[in-house]
Amino acid sequence: MFELLQRLPKTDLHCHLDGSLRLDTVIDLAKKQRVALPTFDRAELFHMLYAGESVTSLDEYLRAFDITLSVLQVEDALERAAYELAEDAWRENVRYIEVRYSPLLHTRSGLRPAQVVEAVLRGLRMAKREFGIRYGLILCAIRSLSAEQSLRIAELCVAFKNRGVVGFDLAGSEVNNPAKVHRQAFQLVIDNNINCTAHAGESFGPDSVHQAIHKCGAHRIGHGTRLVENGDLLNYVNDHRIPIEVCPTSNLQTRAASSWETHPVDFFVDYGVRVTINTDNRLMSDTTVTKELHLCHQHYGWSLQTIKEIIIAGFKSAFMPYREKADLVAEVSRELAKFEDPKGEGTGRVGLVESGQPTSSTPVPAPESSKPKLQVS
Repeated sequence: MFELLQRLPKTDLHCHLDGSLRLDTVIDLAKKQRVALPTFDRAELFHMLYAGESVTSLDEYLRAFDITLSVLQVEDALERAAYELAEDAWRENVRYIEVRYSPLLHTRSGLRPAQVVEAVLRGLRMAKREFGIRYGLILCAIRSLSAEQSLRIAELCVAFKNRGVVGFDLAGSEVNNPAKVHRQAFQLVIDNNINCTAHAGESFGPDSVHQAIHKCGAHRIGHGTRLVENGDLLNYVNDHRIPIEVCPTSNLQTRAASSWETHPVDFFVDYGVRVTINTDNRLMSDTTVTKELHLCHQHYGWSLQTIKEIIIAGFKSAFMPYREKADLVAEVSRELAKFEDPKGEGTGRVGLVESGQPTSSTPVPAPESSKPKLQVS
């Protein structure tokens, strides 16, 4: 089943650049820039970055970003990270990826925020030319920073509209950092007809989701695990087809959900919520979209038909122009129709797959240079 899922066309709508570097790239960039990492031993560094089961909260999860951000303060590094992320997504047949990050976190060495945006866009454009992968860039404001700084990110979104930037996001720790503080930034992007999303309901309750939607006008919700605690708001989200950017492995690592059994994603899918499955941070969670879908298949018995519907929901939820999106959804739908369930279960739920498939256990990944490229038909 894992190999089949890898062949399916997919999206990744919630993917952080600074959490999705290749491990070897972190080490290489540190050596070239003479940045002092805690260790240059590959296995030790991986276990410092990988959230695993040792992390107890979102705030603790976010500390690993200090390491990756330390090597992403120059244009060449940002361009390389963006290119390699798009290549890694293309290898598993992600047709459209939305890469997000905060330009303000990459200015320690003197780069201006606009230079940071340009560098990432160069890397993504190069990947599109080489591999054909489509992309969009989402610029993140940070909840713990000032409203004025969020407004600056919103202004960047306006400046780079139609130049690769497709959306605005509010990220960071939710506790004691309400979204409504950043309403002016959201209003600026909405006034300029730009899409917006927000991390909400990850480390705080459904009121966080309520604020993101009703105070800030978010068109999508990042994570949204706590939404299940408010049935009335859940129905509003469902009725208005507001997509939820679910990142299952990340949610377990940050303790947004205590277990696969208590994670609400299976309920969301069963209830008809527009669910998209995403990686969040490919390095910190050691994951891919394929792996996330496969883990959901293992834990919830999702059939191939259910997974196809979730994939289509991802394309429908993309921040791209309607005509382009409609053509892409039609193209992907025709391609998905060619795939049949290897066990022949049809549209019903299926049991767990046979043993021996990749699971949530996480060995140190092989060097990226040794990984075979996926041949996409």
